[in-house]
Amino acid sequence: MFEVLMTEKQMKLREEVRQLVKSIPKQLLLDMDADKISFPTQFLTDAGRKNLLGLRFPKEWGGRGLTWDEELIALEEIGTLGICFACQYSLVSIVGETLNVYGTEAQKEKFLKPTLAGEMFCAEALTEPRGGSDFFGTTTTARREGDYYILNGQKRFVVGAEGADFFAVYAKTAPDAEPHKSISLMIVERGEAVTVKHVYGLMGARGNGTGRLVFKDVRVPVENIVGEENGATKIFWQMMIPERLLSGITSSRACLALAVRYANRRKAFGQPIRNYQGINFKIADCITKLDAVTAFAHTVGKIVQNKLGTSGYRRRLVSEVKKFSTRAQWEVLNDCMQILGGIGYTNAFPVERELRGSRLATIWTGTTEIQNMIIQHEYFKEVLAKGIEGRDIEADVPLTDEELAEERIYE
Repeated sequence: MFEVLMTEKQMKLREEVRQLVKSIPKQLLLDMDADKISFPTQFLTDAGRKNLLGLRFPKEWGGRGLTWDEELIALEEIGTLGICFACQYSLVSIVGETLNVYGTEAQKEKFLKPTLAGEMFCAEALTEPRGGSDFFGTTTTARREGDYYILNGQKRFVVGAEGADFFAVYAKTAPDAEPHKSISLMIVERGEAVTVKHVYGLMGARGNGTGRLVFKDVRVPVENIVGEENGATKIFWQMMIPERLLSGITSSRACLALAVRYANRRKAFGQPIRNYQGINFKIADCITKLDAVTAFAHTVGKIVQNKLGTSGYRRRLVSEVKKFSTRAQWEVLNDCMQILGGIGYTNAFPVERELRGSRLATIWTGTTEIQNMIIQHEYFKEVLAKGIEGRDIEADVPLTDEELAEERIYE
């Protein structure tokens, strides 16, 4: 849908990304899903060499100085490889966001620049064994001793942990302070004191290097603190913008096109199944959902790019994109499998692999339920702060003031 609005430069960029995607061997996808390969190193290296990582970041650090439109265009193409590749591609944008916005020049030179070049790999460490959605309840601690912080604790479900050279770690540095004023973000380099353990038994999104991190008296240099000590709350919310805005772009559109081609060829009762309403109405619903996701994501991308509205307003919209897009892709992939019928439930088509992977998208980076909490909270604030705008429709009823007083009882 977005294609008719794309500029010539954007189409050229899309073609660059398509060529990268086409170059990825099929066997890599299969080996990752079989847990034979734990991290797509070559993919990130190749993307970095082609200057396709961190497109939004300044050219001086290795980006292209582009916008959210270009990043979303690129990610939709990357998504045809599956959720693992989309996730690794997005991680550069997510961790890179914290360094680009809050990092020092030295941190950008040491970590951001080589990451965008595909020479270093990053991961973010948020979730802990004792809590997922309760981010500010973190129990990982960092105690300052001279020029170092002594880091102790665990992080779980760290995507890319097995291949990462450094981790963006949130830790409590002021144990007695309020939760939102007690956490710092630090860059922790891989080393002997950082133990990485593979997470087995994932339903999907395998081969992504998902691991558990154990920190035992890890010495983190003070210069690796990103932003201010105990000031990571605002960094976290900034990080959640790319984290959530990018999380809904996977392979749903490619799978739907596959289902359309199948419905055009597969015959039942003497005619192609595309002729049956039970099939073609599903396709109509699916493409409507995906077009809505694309339009919504690009619109919110522009709002974020230009910092329009309040931070709460932008946070609400980003959460809406995450909620709507991840739910839509799950529903679309289920319908794709239904259109394929029994064969769609086997590995004869990639839909079952993508369906398994997409289930994770409604959980990570804040579950759908967490997005609902954010959305309703910010919307209540907006509506109640503005008061009544335009026509007061509460008065458009046939009752008298006396009758209204009898009917509208609030306490």
